[in-house]
Formats: sequence, C-alpha cells, structure tokens
Amino acid sequence: MIQRFFALFSTKIESLHNAAYVIAFFALTSQLLGLIRDRLLAHTFGASASLDVYYASFRIPDVIFASIASFVSLFVLIPFLTKRLETDRRDARQFLSEVTTVFTLFMVGSSAILWFLVPSLSHFLYPGFSINELHVLVSLTRILLLSPILLGLSNIVASVTQVTKKFFVYALSPILYNAGIIVGVVVFYPLFGMSGLTYGVVLGALLHLGIQIPTLITERLVPQITTSIVWSDIASLVYVSIPRTMALAFDQIILMILIGIASRFPAGSITVFTFALNVNLAPLTIIGVSYSVAAFPTLVHLFSSGKKDVFVEHLLTAVRHILFWSLPATMLFIVLRAHIVRLLFGSGAFDWSATRLTAAAMAMLVVSLTAHCIVLLFVRGYYAAGKTARPFWVNVSTSALTLCASYGSVVLYQHVDWVRYFIESLFRVDDVPGTIVIMLSLGYSVGMIANAIGYVLLFRKDFGGHLPESVYRTFWQSFAASVIAGASAYITLRVLEPFVHLDSFMGVLSQGMSAAFVGFGIYIVILVGLHNQEVAEMWHTLHAKFWREKTIIPNPEEL
Repeated sequence: MIQRFFALFSTKIESLHNAAYVIAFFALTSQLLGLIRDRLLAHTFGASASLDVYYASFRIPDVIFASIASFVSLFVLIPFLTKRLETDRRDARQFLSEVTTVFTLFMVGSSAILWFLVPSLSHFLYPGFSINELHVLVSLTRILLLSPILLGLSNIVASVTQVTKKFFVYALSPILYNAGIIVGVVVFYPLFGMSGLTYGVVLGALLHLGIQIPTLITERLVPQITTSIVWSDIASLVYVSIPRTMALAFDQIILMILIGIASRFPAGSITVFTFALNVNLAPLTIIGVSYSVAAFPTLVHLFSSGKKDVFVEHLLTAVRHILFWSLPATMLFIVLRAHIVRLLFGSGAFDWSATRLTAAAMAMLVVSLTAHCIVLLFVRGYYAAGKTARPFWVNVSTSALTLCASYGSVVLYQHVDWVRYFIESLFRVDDVPGTIVIMLSLGYSVGMIANAIGYVLLFRKDFGGHLPESVYRTFWQSFAASVIAGASAYITLRVLEPFVHLDSFMGVLSQGMSAAFVGFGIYIVILVGLHNQEVAEMWHTLHAKFWREKTIIPNPEEL
C-alpha cells in the first residue's frame, strides 16, 4: 500500500484529462493547507490593521521574486538542463553552478539594496498606514526579503527533481511551505509577536528548498559557487526568460498598487481583499492551472512537429473542459459565498461583518474565474508556439486596464450614490462598513475578462479561423445548466434553513455541502440529457482509473 502511494508521485501522465485531474489533486492538497493557514490568521487577528500590515509586507518581496527569481523558473531551466544531461553530466553540473552563482549574487545584492530602501518605498506605496503601522511593515518586509532568495534557489533545485522525475519530493515542497507558515502562526507568533509570522514564511521557504536537496546529492548535481561563468549561457537564459518574467512582474506590481489603494480604506480592507483572492485561487488552481500545465507538454510537441491543426484542436479541447468545470464553480461560489467564507475564516476574531464583506469581494472576483482560467491556458499556448512576446503585450495592456477599472470603480463608488447603493444591495452588505473594497474586486475582474477576450481575438488572428461550434456549444450548455444549478443550490439552502443550526460549524457545513451537491448533481443531469461531450469524456477518464497514471507537477509559483 505504502509503495503504491509513493509510486503515484513518480509516474508519468500522457492524457490531457488524466494529467489535469491528478495535478488537481496535488493542487487541492496545497490549497487546503493554505486555507487552513488563512483560517488560523483570521481566527487570531480578524480583519484588522495588524493583518493588513502582514499581507502588505509580502508585496515588495513578491515583486522581487517575480522580477528576478522567475529568470530561473522551471519553464526556462528544464530545456537547458535536459539538453546538457543528455550529452555531458559534468557540463550540466557546471551549468547549474553558473546559474546558482549569478542568481545568488544578484539576488542577495538586490535584496541588500532594498533592505535600505524599504522605509521610503513603504511610505510611498502605503499612504493609508499610520507611522506605527509603517514601522512594523518595514520590519516584516525586511525579514521577508529572505523568502525570494530561498524560493529562487528552490526553483533551481526543482529543475533537477523535475528532469530526474523525482516528483514525490517536488510535490511535497509547496505543502511544506504552507506548513512552515502555519508553524509561524501557532509557534513563532506567541514567542516573537508579528515578526514570528514572517519567521514562519522564511521557514516555509527553507523547507520548500530543503526537501529537494537530497535529490541533488543522489544525482551528483550539487551546484557550487564558481568564478568560471560562461556568460553566453546566462545571456541565453535571460533572453528566453524576459517575456515571462516581465509578465509576472506586472501582475505583482498591479497587485501591490491595489493593496496600496486598499491601505486608504477602513482597517481590515487589505485582509478582506487578500482573503477573497486566496479563496478564488483555489478553483483557479484546481481548474485553470491543472489544464494549462497538463496541456503544455503536448502543445509544445505538436507545434514543434508542425502539426498546427492538431495543436489548435488540443488547445480548444482544454478550453471546452475549462468551461465545463469553471462555469458551475462560478455560479456555486456566488450562491454559497457566505457559507464558504464562514467555514474557512468565520471563527475567533473574524466576525460576521468581516465574513459578509469577504464573501461579497470573493463573489465579485469569482465572476472572472472562467476568464482567468482561459488566460492561463492561452499563455501556455503562446509559449508552446514560441510567441513569447504576445503574452507580455497583452499583459501590459490589460494591467493598465485593471488599474484604470479599479481606480474608476472606487471613484464611482465614492461620488455616485446609486453605484454604491446598487453594489451594497446586490450583495446585501448595505449595513456593513468598508464596502468600498468590493470595487477593487470589480476592477480586477474587469481587467481579467478583458485579458481573456484579448487572447481569444489574438488566437483567431495568429492561428487562423474562428472558434469551432463545439466550444460555443459547450459554453451555452454549461452556462445554462450552471444557472439552473445555482438556482437549485439557492432553493436547497432555503429549504434546509429551518432544519439546521446555522450558529454551528457543522450546521453551516451540512447546509452548504447539501446545496453544492444538489446544484452540481442537477448540472450533470442536465448536461447528460443534452448529450454533452465533456460529460462523456469525463466519465471515460474516470472509468480509465486516471489515478494509476504517472503525473506531472506544476511550477511552485502556480501553487
């Protein structure tokens, strides 16, 4: 039994759907641990200024990670490393030593400079924080500057675990990262105060790296600091990385600006927005990341083999299944928003007002779930086709739109009464303070939907033709069935309300789970009646026992 469990992590998968389902399992495990982490933080601090400062302290380190550490991401390193391992193992080790040396020197130097600049940057980026809050923010940010260094080194090590197919330890790394943060909340915070929370993050990053080091030793690929650097190799690595790195950097910069805007809102707004993002990340990872990562190897092979038509067909197959899963998830998350947030965060210091506000912000974000999943897939499609500049320019354009939409939404909320009344009435939060944070979620969703539309239009231009009828059929079938599923889930909530105790965890859980099962069950029944193609393909995949297949694991930044 134990041997079969360990073998599950070292196998390889070929089928798109099999790979996506198995990846989703690992992604779900990591996300569940991340939600436990957030529940502990919510229970301890609630939607408070302290937790606002904690989450804001991640922004500068995350921008540094996206801007520098992503130059050594798996997408970039694996092709270079694979080529060298096939010809000369010593050359592969030397290459790793060169990359590790350059990355470490550059990252440590950049972090050292930022250590001195953090006070000025924090004052500029978060004008809504008080002097005492800025003081704490500076202290936490300086500690977290260790995190991108460790995670970047972990990326380098992960290229070896991926190439040598040691997937078990690689799959454990994001889980251990969240475990380290939980240790920070439970153990370090009582000992060291707010700094203890960031010590937990650094511990998680260290575990993320450390669990993979034995693979370097057993494979005799331990890199060393070296002065013999072939700069042409480094230049080739950087050149390939630039489009993806810039796109990731823009994402983090936009998020940092949105958090800066939220710092001017009532205390707890950053926490509410962050929790809403984290809840939305769970279905995004399980659906969007799973299918985009599963499709990527095959897309690369098909395009490089000149099979353009099959390449397009494979990508559109993934689009159909993303629509099939994401549309009902969107509808059920909207209907069950209060139950989801209450189950995840509703304890201790996290009161009912914070729960309702987070639920509203989450519902506004989940509107763009399908669009976000499609964006992840089309980005992989363009990378597979070698058109790396496209994602960069689309990202730049839609990032600007996201900022404009967010700022414009906030201005409308502040100066146009009917907009505020409409939003508050729509989500039933008219008696909750701080509802302005919902407008940041609205701006974010507008930008993501525009991003997806841009990719669809570019896809038609770059790869020819219109979307086939099968995609439109899947969309309308899934959308219609999702609306009915959402209505069924809502009715189930109302019917069960007199029979459950909503002041208890089990009462909320049983009511929410019952409504979700009824809603999704009706969704499947309707699609079976419509002879939906995706239902048939899903049944075939499950019948084929996909869990016996070998697996692919996504990048750390995607978990």
